[in-house]
Amino acid sequence: MEKLLIEGGHPLRGTVRISGAKNSAVALLPAAILAQSPVVIDGLPNISDVKILSDLLEEIGGETTLTNDQITIDPTHMVSMPLPNGRVKKLRASYYLMGAMLGRFKKAVVGLPGGCYLGPRPIDQHIKGFEALGAKITNEQGALYLRADRLIGAKIYLDVVSVGATINIMLAAVRAEGKTTIENAAREPEIIDVATLLTSMGARIKGAGTDVIRIEGVNELKGCRHTIIPDRIEAGTYTIMAAGAGEDVIIDNVIPQHLESLTAKLREMGATIEESNDQLRVSKMVKPSSVDIKTLVYPGFPTDLQQPFTTLLTQASGMAIVTDTIYSARFKHIDELRRMGANVKVEGNSAMISGPGVLQSAKVRASDLRAGACLVAAGLLADGITEITGLEHIDRGYENLVEKLSSIGASIWREQMVEQEIKQYQNT
Repeated sequence: MEKLLIEGGHPLRGTVRISGAKNSAVALLPAAILAQSPVVIDGLPNISDVKILSDLLEEIGGETTLTNDQITIDPTHMVSMPLPNGRVKKLRASYYLMGAMLGRFKKAVVGLPGGCYLGPRPIDQHIKGFEALGAKITNEQGALYLRADRLIGAKIYLDVVSVGATINIMLAAVRAEGKTTIENAAREPEIIDVATLLTSMGARIKGAGTDVIRIEGVNELKGCRHTIIPDRIEAGTYTIMAAGAGEDVIIDNVIPQHLESLTAKLREMGATIEESNDQLRVSKMVKPSSVDIKTLVYPGFPTDLQQPFTTLLTQASGMAIVTDTIYSARFKHIDELRRMGANVKVEGNSAMISGPGVLQSAKVRASDLRAGACLVAAGLLADGITEITGLEHIDRGYENLVEKLSSIGASIWREQMVEQEIKQYQNT
């Protein structure tokens, strides 16, 4: 096992290039199951979630070839192999295998998903959609069994706006008979990305990116080539780091419109951000002012950026209130920030941050993916050398984090944990 070390106080300068979107990739790979010839996906991020999904596709008979940031998936000989345990439990997005396998094979056995624990994240809306299309679903010994003689298009209203449910229903519905309408659908850019891939494969989808998606089912889908959109959460994370510790940082390969809720708040704090077609140029804030944020579904402020943004607010003057309306348990990073000297307290689904404060180095632990990003941002700002464990979470969503930050001036490196540290980590 490894730990991450960061010596704070080194100003960031230069250009960092953003990888393909994690939240697209984990849906695009399962979508390839629906094709009847090879699918090529470019711009793939080199993260552990992608490797796990690639292995899962091979478990059900797919052939995958991964070269740099490109994967070729040949689904020709895939079968509806049960996936009740194992790798399925290592990531949340394994639930997309349900919709894709149901669409192609009319049956699936998939273990309940794992990933970061952020409080209750039920998949009842996914199940509601599958059942509306004609599937029978049972929970047997911790795995979901999905069976359908036929999938028939239906009108489905999501009680809660859900990215996962929207995509999963879409994956099944493209191979259903007739027309499916998803109302109160999520509008995230990643949904448009998945719909673009499916359309290139021969699906008939209208309305992706709006709250009503209409799908006309087709009998078969063919392979295609697709390039993933840039990762707006990775881009937002580096933008936050640049606003706190950067002198002149260019965030390359971004879609600025995807980051408008973040850049608006950063400008409100006092950041200088220049936009071009596919870049952001960010300068360090001078005497930042506190702002309140509330996470909302897209195009609101992303819950995935709430944690790293909290670090930035510790450096701002005044009291800030951060409210997360999406995930109730997304404040596990607060205790770690307190270890570093931050003046933060949590009440319900809100955190109150008083600043400005001086962050001190400490030994801290990433409890989930974005909490890890929060602690990396804190390490860049802190006095001394910060040690971060729990890197398995960070590796799920950030490609080449050490290399990217080192290239713009950060003093950051990995070290092997000694046996005593590993035992302590495993026992806490």
